[in-house]
Amino acid sequence: MSSTDTNEYMPDNLVKAISNPLFPALDSALRAGRHISSEDLDNHALLSDFETDLALFYQRYNSELVKAPEGFFYLRPRSTSLISRSVLSELDMLVGKVLCFLYLSPERLAHEGIFTNQELYDELLQLADEKKLMKLVTNRATGSDLDKEKLFEKVRTSLRRLRRLGMIIHIGETGKFRISEAVFRFGADVRVGDDMREAQLRLIRDGEAVVHTQEPSQGSLLQDNQDEEALNEQTDLEEGEA
Repeated sequence: MSSTDTNEYMPDNLVKAISNPLFPALDSALRAGRHISSEDLDNHALLSDFETDLALFYQRYNSELVKAPEGFFYLRPRSTSLISRSVLSELDMLVGKVLCFLYLSPERLAHEGIFTNQELYDELLQLADEKKLMKLVTNRATGSDLDKEKLFEKVRTSLRRLRRLGMIIHIGETGKFRISEAVFRFGADVRVGDDMREAQLRLIRDGEAVVHTQEPSQGSLLQDNQDEEALNEQTDLEEGEA
């Protein structure tokens, strides 16, 4: 098929976008649930330059290419999407909400945006109900030191999963990471109001959430127990091995 024939079916800008050498890996990452923040310079620039055309491209899969108010991109599959969905665990969701809380905190500036796994774990224990946390590991409200070690390992597993989603950026092998603005997927309803940190703290302490997220090469859905409009905003968090 000649390029002329191709252009009859595909706009010129879309041809340019998908013929870009970066596109195959970017497309795979989006389908695997990755959020593309401004720190991912080349991929973010590609999405920004061809946002309208790529949005039409993903509509063919019944999925929406979303640019969040903070500037990061992600795919939001619809219920009829050809990109299927799965679910993040309750602990994954809670860790994500704590990451968002830390992103909003003065400590982020004081630490140049860098945190450690231990600092995240300590913040989680301080902010969340410890009895609920232990039940995630042992089905009991109290736990031994061994149970707490198991909880720490589960938190590390959640962090690895959220790293694959583009929520954090690991710094070498030091157990340190930088939090991406993409963590606002866990705090969409704190974008408005006088005190975003206080609103996020209420989500951590009181919120009940189910997060649908994608497996490798699949799509996903982020869903809080909120009204339909809020659900539309927080839909489709994706998990993958990207």
